[in-house]
Amino acid sequence: MNWTRLFIIDFIFTDLLKALLEVMASRSHEVDHAPFTIWNSAFEDRMSLLAKLEESHRAIRKTFLLHRLIVVASLPQQLADRKDLGVHYEELNQRLQRYYQGDAITGLLLLYPTCMLHVIESSSEVLVSLLQDVRNMQERPHCVLIEAPRVLVMSHDLPSRLFQQWSYKVLNVQARVGGMLSRDGPEEEDTDTLVSTALSMLLKLGNHLLKTTKGSKMPPGSVLDEVPEMIVPQDILVQLLSRGDLLSPQQYLQAYHTPLHILMDSGHVFGSSQLTTV
Repeated sequence: MNWTRLFIIDFIFTDLLKALLEVMASRSHEVDHAPFTIWNSAFEDRMSLLAKLEESHRAIRKTFLLHRLIVVASLPQQLADRKDLGVHYEELNQRLQRYYQGDAITGLLLLYPTCMLHVIESSSEVLVSLLQDVRNMQERPHCVLIEAPRVLVMSHDLPSRLFQQWSYKVLNVQARVGGMLSRDGPEEEDTDTLVSTALSMLLKLGNHLLKTTKGSKMPPGSVLDEVPEMIVPQDILVQLLSRGDLLSPQQYLQAYHTPLHILMDSGHVFGSSQLTTV
């Protein structure tokens, strides 16, 4: 055999093999990166969808952020200065707004000679914190700020506020001021009528304050002095506080803000202090 011919054939075969391996390596490189390119594109699409969902969630949360809580309570006889209660809530609101940044607190605290009416507008987290504070005050021995607090109403997902800021007003009024209850009916109205009357007057008062103080530096307290007939009568609040229909802050928190522990096998739901059959 001609060794020269064998050497040439071997040289050509080696070059062909190298070329083939290079082509295979090149195709393998393209194939390896193709799934990654597809996965990367899908990942970017998912991240874009996630961003859109988060933006939508933030928009929905802003839409349904506003809630309104109305609380009534008696004032202890040993409360020397009703302004102490106003100062307490001023300081509490400042702490809550530092903690829940962006959740504005608006409302009105009316301090009557024997009781109080507190309207607060904010997020549900802030309102729950306010209820917890009222509950804690009530549970303290020798509490000198409030007695027998009751939740008049909790309204959710409000379209707008009634108040532009939070403020309090000390009222020097007699037992009956403002709108009168029906003189033709019984001396004591049922609870639903009393609640409806109080809410109706509060809405009218809030709308009046909103129109009067909007765009001006006039404090709400001075406006209240001019329209005493729009203030909820103290005797309505006294009657409401004497009823057992309204929940205390403790009862409200236990009913609506207590985690439930469900046992799927038994069909029982455990609350914080009771067992209920589903």
